[in-house]
Amino acid sequence: MSEVFDADSSIEETHFVSDRIENLPLPDATDGLEPRSLPPPATGKGVILTADGQRYEGDLFGAPRWAEGELVFTTGMMGYQESLTDPSFAGQILTFTYPLIGNYGIHGGKSESSKIWPRGVIVRHATPIPDHRDSIANVDEFLRHHGIPGIEGVDTRSITRHVRELGTVLCIFGPLEDEKQMIQRLEQLTSPDLEDLVDEVSINEPIHLGQSYVNEVFDERPRLGVLDCGIKYNILRHLCAYFDVVWCPPDIDYDDLRTKYNIEALFCSNGPGDPAHAGKATEARKTLARAVKDNIPVMGICLGHQLMGLASGLQTYKMRYGHRGANQPVVDLANGTVAITSQNHGFAVAHPKDGMLAAHPSGATSPKVENLHGSEVKVRYINANDGTVEGLDVIDKPCFTVQFHPEACPGPHDASPLFKRFRHVVDAHYGRAK
Repeated sequence: MSEVFDADSSIEETHFVSDRIENLPLPDATDGLEPRSLPPPATGKGVILTADGQRYEGDLFGAPRWAEGELVFTTGMMGYQESLTDPSFAGQILTFTYPLIGNYGIHGGKSESSKIWPRGVIVRHATPIPDHRDSIANVDEFLRHHGIPGIEGVDTRSITRHVRELGTVLCIFGPLEDEKQMIQRLEQLTSPDLEDLVDEVSINEPIHLGQSYVNEVFDERPRLGVLDCGIKYNILRHLCAYFDVVWCPPDIDYDDLRTKYNIEALFCSNGPGDPAHAGKATEARKTLARAVKDNIPVMGICLGHQLMGLASGLQTYKMRYGHRGANQPVVDLANGTVAITSQNHGFAVAHPKDGMLAAHPSGATSPKVENLHGSEVKVRYINANDGTVEGLDVIDKPCFTVQFHPEACPGPHDASPLFKRFRHVVDAHYGRAK
């Protein structure tokens, strides 16, 4: 591990950065939401059918249409609006394990993107009358606004146990009277991992967010290129507190990043799907490798971490049920500390020594890949529950990645100082450390 990286391994804890800065002027998933003008909701009995033969009945709400995708669950007790608008859920049917969803309603300007990304939502109970002065709609109205179906009154504990034991599985749900047609459709479904989901959730043209924030710790901001593989708004908020941010498509030309936009560091975001997909995820992987090779500082989160793993010659693989929720304990092997973290991923980087931990029964894995940047990596963070890889350091390079979400939306703030740490890594690399 490099001296630059070691020097900043114990950055002091800071306050949650988005409490100190104004919101980014970005389109929100609540824009245009007017409950009185929405189309009628889905009503009546519905049924969930899984590819491995499970069947669950419930009551329909949200948009009146079928939902189809990969059945997953998230364990957060709050933050449902942030989860619904997290692009990492693209292609999936999202089950909330917490039984009461919608208690505090939907709030304007508090989403993590401009739309809802799960293809369907499963809850035990969707609260029809929220109890919060800032609420502008309930969950049913939010789903209808985006044309997303939901089903409630379902035994979500049974679904969660089934997925934990046997792994994520394709599923479909809709009106009970459509069951025969849905069975036929279920047989034709293919995994969303085969789709270029990164292309679906990312921007197409660069956006210079600029130096619009005042920060009491740092003055001049280095120019940071941010590869958008499905980025959450709160990541952008954190990065804008420490950098002059150019928000970029995942397949932007690397030479343009260096010469046209004059970046000094590179960041790669979270996102959905298989990190080994041949589409825009692979283009982002190549860009990360070139940045490491050019010795510029790099940080990756979630999918960005997995792409760095692939760029470093490690394999990635599909997990049995992934990590989705705001209560995942992560051990920092450098100092033995544990952070409770927010996570949302269904793939992982194979451990260099221990291999593929908590793997999916399908055995889905990336092919063996070459190290594109030529430097070695070491595991810096592991999950305290299952031992899976939660972060990498690139040896003798100002580059690191984490599988978890330091921006904490939703989730605990334990890991939020990592953004400040990245700024320290960048300053130290260019000899600007105070």
